[in-house]
Amino acid sequence: MSRIADTFASLKRAGRRGLIPFITAGDPDLQTTYELLLELAQAGAAVVELGVPFSDPMADGPVIQRASERALNSSKDGVGLADIFDLVQQLRLKTEVPIVLFSYFNPLLQFGLERLAREAKRAGADAVLVTDLVPEEGSEFSGLLNARGLDMIMLVAPTSTDFRLRLVAERASGFIYAVSRTGVTGSQEQVSRQAAALVARVRQVSDLPVAVGFGISTASQVEEVWRYADAAVVGSALVAEIEREAGAPDLVKRVGRFARALMPTASFAQKVTVNCESPP
Repeated sequence: MSRIADTFASLKRAGRRGLIPFITAGDPDLQTTYELLLELAQAGAAVVELGVPFSDPMADGPVIQRASERALNSSKDGVGLADIFDLVQQLRLKTEVPIVLFSYFNPLLQFGLERLAREAKRAGADAVLVTDLVPEEGSEFSGLLNARGLDMIMLVAPTSTDFRLRLVAERASGFIYAVSRTGVTGSQEQVSRQAAALVARVRQVSDLPVAVGFGISTASQVEEVWRYADAAVVGSALVAEIEREAGAPDLVKRVGRFARALMPTASFAQKVTVNCESPP
């Protein structure tokens, strides 16, 4: 069983839901990223998404775009996949929190797909999510990952057809990432009403856990998502916090406090447990 599958199985047995934070590798620098990953693991992250910096992140809003720019400008050669694999390898000496590499396809192609799968496995990464690789064209890549025991996380959106959902269900592993709304990443005042309906549609075709992301930025929004999904993904809000605290000597601790504050209250977690244990 993969780390991701084991994590979600443990959450299910406990009647709990997960928080999946996203940060960009190299923002503000690789050493701080390493420390942030450890802090997020200690804060209770179920899985961590680690963004691969890219010069043209079309699906991302301005907050994560700026994070990619900072990472690419953080050193003479910027932050690339080789640096990220070294980082993950060092992280594995300290924590077993599952790591999903969150990337566009172009950097992966440039690195080499077979090499990517080999190096990701060697380093201790657990999965890859490619934002701009459609499932109809992803069978070769998912095969390379699966052969190494790595999960292929796939996206679905409110606009996904039933055919697309079935295709994703056939080819995804680990969990399915349900985009709460159309558009780019970024914090929103409320979670889209389309998210719950999308998760229900995914449940009809797949037994994989479902995580909901895009626009989730507060504990109340995490609570809302936890009512119908297995995990909530928080990205832009965390990256914005890193940006706000830039230069602070205790940046890592401040971001850790922010992440802990996203966790719903104990009373709500108890309600989720009761609902999970109740018969349908």
